[in-house]
Amino acid sequence: MPKGKRKGKSAGPTQKLRPDVIGVSSDEDSLNDNASVISLASENRSVIDEGGGFDEVDEQTQEELFEEKLREAIDGMNQKSAQGRTCSLESVARAFIKKCTPEFVSERHETLTDGIERSLKKGRGSEQAAAAQLAPLLCVQLGAGDCAEEVYHKLAPVLSAVAVDTAATPQARAKCCWALGLCSFLAGGEMADIFSYMQTLCSIFMASCLKGNGAVPILSPEVANFHAAALSAWSLLLTLMTPSEVYSAFSEGNNTFSPQLFHLAELLDSAHLDVRMAAGETIALVYELGKEHNDNFQEDSSTELVEKLRQLATDSHKYRAKKDRKQQRSSFRDILHYIEDGNPPDIQVRFGQEMLPLDSWCRKKQYDAFCQVLGSGMNLHLTENDLVREIFCLGERLPFNSASHKQTKLERHLMNAAAFKARTISRSKNRDKRSAVMAF
Repeated sequence: MPKGKRKGKSAGPTQKLRPDVIGVSSDEDSLNDNASVISLASENRSVIDEGGGFDEVDEQTQEELFEEKLREAIDGMNQKSAQGRTCSLESVARAFIKKCTPEFVSERHETLTDGIERSLKKGRGSEQAAAAQLAPLLCVQLGAGDCAEEVYHKLAPVLSAVAVDTAATPQARAKCCWALGLCSFLAGGEMADIFSYMQTLCSIFMASCLKGNGAVPILSPEVANFHAAALSAWSLLLTLMTPSEVYSAFSEGNNTFSPQLFHLAELLDSAHLDVRMAAGETIALVYELGKEHNDNFQEDSSTELVEKLRQLATDSHKYRAKKDRKQQRSSFRDILHYIEDGNPPDIQVRFGQEMLPLDSWCRKKQYDAFCQVLGSGMNLHLTENDLVREIFCLGERLPFNSASHKQTKLERHLMNAAAFKARTISRSKNRDKRSAVMAF
């Protein structure tokens, strides 16, 4: 059966008219002819991505966006879902780490305190851990003043109760120990209250000491990490005591808030690295404060202790992980040098145009405690947070210097592109000259 002829295509009513045929200009004339809609959209997105998010937005707009998101996260701390409350607590904590906003936080410190307290009392597991993580960050943001003391007096008893609650998870209890130690360090008032919380922390990590028959207790890694956190928080509060008080506590032994030196030495036999390292740093701290009051502090027990520290500083047992052995030897070499020769730590922390010397075990302990909570935001708070600068004796904040401002990824890309273009032009000229010489 013969096929019919194909009809030619005609410009029907649904056919689009070309602007260049009818002589009408359109918006598409001003766009790149060779670029597609998708490529243009992705190019605009890449400007934001390469510029570091909101780096290209003006400072005021960026501040407004940050505060709006932070308000939403604070409001989310009161929602019914436990997972939602946990996410909101973690979001607020990340915001407090990335930015220092004391004025914004001080206006909402009561709402934040109530939300943290509610999650600590009624929450479980990850929610309690997130709330405990946020508590010291709130005190860091508020700085020294009545607001921080109000937060401390309201949250410290709750943190202490969760820390000794056997029904809570070890992770939540460890976070509560750190929070209790830092909040007491930042905003604690009477030393009697601090001694009481030190006694609570002491009762926790003493469970890692040797048993009555001299055997090392068998603990899970989570529980061992919990004991190490309690010991680290306890040693942080020890830096608030005067050298005479430390000397009296470890020489006379008539107190309930402090273990004896041989108890700390027993912790060096723990099967877990975190407990051993926390015990070693605490021993160095005790010796530093005690010898500041009396040079003859604990001379009788130094010989046996030095031998145990030397074994840990040269440990080569294969049943321990290679990374753990390396970290342990590095840490205990410094501790051994101090106990034997009196050489304090010599660490220089550089941030921006400034430098923070860590030339004592007290200063190192305080710095490590802040790093535990602030994490990646430590350098920012050292630069901008007045309370942190006051604790580490850094003085007034330095004026902003645009020359030292760190370039964004987009700025570095544009500078590299300009340098590449100039280099290409220069090389092209040299190639032309070389061609002329060869032709001659």
